[in-house]
Amino acid sequence: MRRSTSLPSLVLLGAGVFLLVLTQLLAWYVEPRAKRTPTDVNSTTVFTGKGSYFDTGTVSTEDDQTLTITRRVLGNVAESERSGKAIWDVSTQIDTPKTLPLADPRKSLQWTTERWVTDRRTNLPVHCCEETPAFEGEAYLKFPFDVEKRVYTWWDSSLGAGVPLEFKDTTEIHGQQGYRFTGTVEAVATGTRQVPGVLVGSKEPGQVLAEEWYSNALIELTVEPRTGRIMNAVIAPTKTLRAPGSKKDAVTLLASKRLEFTESTRREQAALASDDGGRLKLIGETVPLWGGIAGGLLTVGGVVLLIRGRRQPEHSAA
Repeated sequence: MRRSTSLPSLVLLGAGVFLLVLTQLLAWYVEPRAKRTPTDVNSTTVFTGKGSYFDTGTVSTEDDQTLTITRRVLGNVAESERSGKAIWDVSTQIDTPKTLPLADPRKSLQWTTERWVTDRRTNLPVHCCEETPAFEGEAYLKFPFDVEKRVYTWWDSSLGAGVPLEFKDTTEIHGQQGYRFTGTVEAVATGTRQVPGVLVGSKEPGQVLAEEWYSNALIELTVEPRTGRIMNAVIAPTKTLRAPGSKKDAVTLLASKRLEFTESTRREQAALASDDGGRLKLIGETVPLWGGIAGGLLTVGGVVLLIRGRRQPEHSAA
């Protein structure tokens, strides 16, 4: 018997071992590190729906009007890189038919700016880097990666507190599977505002500190489970004023039975979720699975050829 080592067997064996190592590297090292909240986000989402709002010009509530909520999110890349956190600057404006054409957000019905700082892996809030306001919970502009069918605490800026959202069912947004979560906010006092007493029916002369009340009859968020991206959102907020100590609403500042992502926003968010989720699936499941199978077959084939090559029989002389 003579022993020999063939080049093809070594090539197959080396390729097989390389694929096995690569797939393990993707599954255990690369994929977990790919599940990080992006820092270079630049997105705009828009809600629309019919509702009522208080017009300060006419000093009355205008009903059955189109309300538009525009939220712009811009990642602060430089500060995110320095801190290792996801730092997003958020601008939210509520517009009426009168204010929507105006370019200046300061002329909208309501305009707020916020800074959200989160842990890039867990999505939990991090209280640093000029965060404002300080918030708690597990979800706000997005949910954590690998969303589960359970209750999540969603931060409601209008309430200034977390709201439990329960898993409702599985649905689709433009062909993309999503988990639907729902919750509500019962009417609660959220602050005070100085207004003429006559506006809220107070018997006190002059200005009074009217109570601001807030409720939300429906919070419905449809989330892509792999990435935590919100593909659709529905809210039904109501903001009112009450005379000090009163149990009845006197003025409706804002009210709608349904404000929802526009069709273009839903389509865009579903497409982004599909792209992001596809990349995570590729490096976390598809490549490790098929790479592992191919690597195993190549390794076995290389070993078999190597053994056969080393045990080829010698030819006897005639």
